[in-house]
Amino acid sequence: MTATDITSEKTASKVPVFSLPQTELLTVNMADIPVLKDSLGPGIDFQPLFLDPEIGVWSVIGTFAPGVELPIHLHTGPVHGFTLKGEWFYKEYPDQPQTEGSYLYEPASSVHTFAVPETATEPTIVLFIVYGANVAFTDEGKFHSVLDAVTVMKLTEQAALAQGIPTVNYLTGGTAKFNNA
Repeated sequence: MTATDITSEKTASKVPVFSLPQTELLTVNMADIPVLKDSLGPGIDFQPLFLDPEIGVWSVIGTFAPGVELPIHLHTGPVHGFTLKGEWFYKEYPDQPQTEGSYLYEPASSVHTFAVPETATEPTIVLFIVYGANVAFTDEGKFHSVLDAVTVMKLTEQAALAQGIPTVNYLTGGTAKFNNA
């Protein structure tokens, strides 16, 4: 048992509730995570921060080139978006652009079309925390694709391999197992 373990146990014992043991802070720095270039399409880069396929939560930094447009998509769960740099909008709400410092909450079952203005002078960078999946459709309403934590995990592996990146360090959830295994 390390000094950190002992300190953590002492702190946890001071409160009148049960807690999970924590031996370290689970933290990553986006400066340490490689940008996976054009990995979600031309002009769409990303950095995975947290991918948990069991509960279906994923957090990524997306970097979008000027003029990028994503397919129409439906969210199966809520989404939090924080614009770190640049600007973007939903084509359905062109009068409500998201700019640096904007925080956006999207309820589950919302449908929209993400776009970065062609006139943007810099890439747009957004932190997304997504619960569930993005189900994308063509302009004609036909199924296009699904983007969820499992898919982002596989895309991370594929993009890293293709770009010669040995490993991408991101946080992930636990693995389901029997309690007595």
